[in-house]
Amino acid sequence: MKIPFTPNARRPDAAIEVLDDAFLPLRLFPAGVEQLATGLAWAEGPVWFGDGRYLLVSDIPNNRILRWDEITGAISEFRNPSNNANGHVRDRQGRLVSCEHLTRRITRTEYDGRITVLADRHQGKRLNSPNDITCHPGDGSLWFSDPLFGIASDFEGEKAESELTPAVYRIDGVTGELTLQIDDLKGPNGLAFSPDGKTLYVIESRAQPHRLIWAYDVDGVSLSNKRLLIDPGCPGAFDGMAVDVQGNLWCGFGSDGSADADAAVLDGVRVYGPLGKPLAHIHLPERCANLCFGGAKGNRLFMASTHSLYSLYVNTRGAVS
Repeated sequence: MKIPFTPNARRPDAAIEVLDDAFLPLRLFPAGVEQLATGLAWAEGPVWFGDGRYLLVSDIPNNRILRWDEITGAISEFRNPSNNANGHVRDRQGRLVSCEHLTRRITRTEYDGRITVLADRHQGKRLNSPNDITCHPGDGSLWFSDPLFGIASDFEGEKAESELTPAVYRIDGVTGELTLQIDDLKGPNGLAFSPDGKTLYVIESRAQPHRLIWAYDVDGVSLSNKRLLIDPGCPGAFDGMAVDVQGNLWCGFGSDGSADADAAVLDGVRVYGPLGKPLAHIHLPERCANLCFGGAKGNRLFMASTHSLYSLYVNTRGAVS
């Protein structure tokens, strides 16, 4: 499905709703929301490759990864089939690491294009459907969520029975050892680190009545001090998120299908301060699933939003993830 989009010619762009004056230094007055591509079935997992000046984004149901070129603006297929790949990240060596729904595994793409499997089982049982992934800015460990979404139907993977409780795992950056970190969240989904790597943020996407964002203290391989950081107080659907260098959380947001949910108000990106205070809402014509920072100076926000890819220049940069 192709989503019609007309950029706002006026500045500041009315699509950028300021909820708190603390957001004003983060807004670029001349910048507006742009639609870079449309026609995807379900856009997810954007990741920026500055060395090639391109962005990769998953189109999960169409079983492909697309490549958007910053120089030409062209979009093409990077990988097809992709094993219904969802979230992606670059490791500390710059290699692509991917969550694959169909094969229920985490893979790394080597420099020569070979695929290395980093994790597909825990204690002999198959993972569910790895969803989102992030890289610790200090030790290079990879942390990923493993909900049931990819095995719940044949739309984003292949319907199958779960062998493991939905959880969050850590892959050691040196030994490759897989360890269970969190197993008490309903539908763990998007995750990200604070800029200093001392805090892990995790979205609980099946929490009721609202999706929640939890924060944990990180001490090497251990998590502690679980605390509720954000309850949106409305039936909006958090999905993925990105963190800027100042510690603000930029969260994909949208209607969750509830009768009292106003999609026109909720769809887009909700920005929160490091302590969970809502700062702004970037309105989009579609629910935003995931996002990342990129561009030549790291100040361009890329938003994978259902059928389309959008971008917005902001006055901050993305933290390493």
